[in-house]
Amino acid sequence: MVTWDPHLAEDIIQNVLVRAQLRWGRIGRLDAPELYVKRMVVNEFLSLRRRRAANSVPLAAETLGGLLPPMPDPTAQRDDRDAMLRLIARLPPRQRAVIALRFYEDLAVDQIAEILGCRTVTVRTHLARALAALQQALPATLTTTGEKL
Repeated sequence: MVTWDPHLAEDIIQNVLVRAQLRWGRIGRLDAPELYVKRMVVNEFLSLRRRRAANSVPLAAETLGGLLPPMPDPTAQRDDRDAMLRLIARLPPRQRAVIALRFYEDLAVDQIAEILGCRTVTVRTHLARALAALQQALPATLTTTGEKL
């Protein structure tokens, strides 16, 4: 969800698990080793994103749309899910990470703050801004049946 690319997500998780395995003697002694590993995954994504941004050449959405036109999903439920995932993909990386950890991992705000290495008020700010951006974008997004999401 955070990477918006399942292959990249697999690569990130594999790299993190290799690094975590090498240090498992220390990580395993922590109170919550799974939270530490989740933090490693998020940090790897954020640092990879910064490295890739320096090397990427942005293309306009119209250019990409002309190369590969979008294909409709066969069901309205998939259309709604696809629309929501596309909206989430447009969020800044930290907001996307907070949304993924909060709603897909079902973590509490204080756990997310610990994973991201920031204060809970920062997580709440990212969450509020992300939800506001999604709410603002939702009325403009229609399903195939013409109903609003």
